[in-house]
Amino acid sequence: MQLAGKTALVTGSTSGIGLAVARALALAGAKVMLNGSRSAAEAEPLRAQLAAETGAGIGYTPANLALGSSARQLVEATIAAFGGLDILVNNAGIQHVAALDAFPDETWDQLIAINLSSVFHTTKAALPGMKANGWGRIINIASAHGVVASPFKAPYTASKHAVVGLTKSVALEVAEQGITCNAVCPGYVRTPLVEKQVVDQARVHNLPEDRVIREVILAAQPSKRFVEADEVAAFVTFLCSEAARSVTGSVQLIDGGWTAR
Repeated sequence: MQLAGKTALVTGSTSGIGLAVARALALAGAKVMLNGSRSAAEAEPLRAQLAAETGAGIGYTPANLALGSSARQLVEATIAAFGGLDILVNNAGIQHVAALDAFPDETWDQLIAINLSSVFHTTKAALPGMKANGWGRIINIASAHGVVASPFKAPYTASKHAVVGLTKSVALEVAEQGITCNAVCPGYVRTPLVEKQVVDQARVHNLPEDRVIREVILAAQPSKRFVEADEVAAFVTFLCSEAARSVTGSVQLIDGGWTAR
């Protein structure tokens, strides 16, 4: 129970990587605020199930992370519910696959707002309390696309590169205050977001989905297997521990060797 007494907020945590991270932090002893776009009533079965499974205090707050005010209110709601916020995991993100000259303007705005601007807003709101306590962990779930690029993903790649840069700057600003800030950059993880990418890439490349997985999605991932969400969650939990107190401003790749080429 290395995180007993700590409180965590994980954005976009009703499925995929976010839910795996929330579960891992709760099993390590932290109280966890879940977040998603569902109403509180719709999310209640998931919240109750996770609380029963882990024995931890689990809350849920919906938020439209495309709005800066909602992102800030999410942090405020976590502090109000649990009395503080020690760990912030910025996981929420969206994806859209298209050539840049065919990319919808409104989708660009939404993608940047959720993938990048929400990280700014939640981090800004969380830092005062972390500074006052002299302890904090900020982990931004970026992507291998935070360090490399792929065609038809220019806005997503731009947002994740920016998250990596934001991570480094925040780490430098708070390095003497007991707060760490790191970016975790997974390769392809089998999540609802990736399932949608399979469909989108099949459309773009005019290929069946099984060939898209083998020849497009995992073509650059030497391990030739999807990263498991639990692997990412275990690494995030380590970054929250005292053993990782000197790990800050780092870009942690969990990509099956993708970026080693």
